[in-house]
Amino acid sequence: MNIVLDTNVLVSGLLNPHGAPGQIVRLVAAGDIILCHDARIIDEYRRVLQYEKFQFDEALAANLIDEIKASGIPVAAKPLGFALPDPEDEKFLEVAIAGGVVCLVTGNIRHYKTPKFASVKIIKPADFILLIGASR
Repeated sequence: MNIVLDTNVLVSGLLNPHGAPGQIVRLVAAGDIILCHDARIIDEYRRVLQYEKFQFDEALAANLIDEIKASGIPVAAKPLGFALPDPEDEKFLEVAIAGGVVCLVTGNIRHYKTPKFASVKIIKPADFILLIGASR
């Protein structure tokens, strides 16, 4: 299954491997979920994983980014043509639409209060886990 993963879910999954975000990160690491991305998303992942407040091991974070790039699908996205409440979220929706993904998984659904976009479902991590559990 191809998805777009908001940075907040990636970070949450690394901080708490027992919750729904942690399950998603494990599924990504196992290759059961493929992340669509572009350079902007990879740059944000890299930058946020380096924040001192998280205290992630630099080498492990770099390896994770390398694995996401190697196993993921790079997407050339077009601008949305309208603004989201948080402009930093636009890249995730742009990639989701261009990549034709099933879901954009985010902990900030309220940032995506916009009309439905093609077949992209904007979904919380726990709801995504329920969704894929039902489809297996």
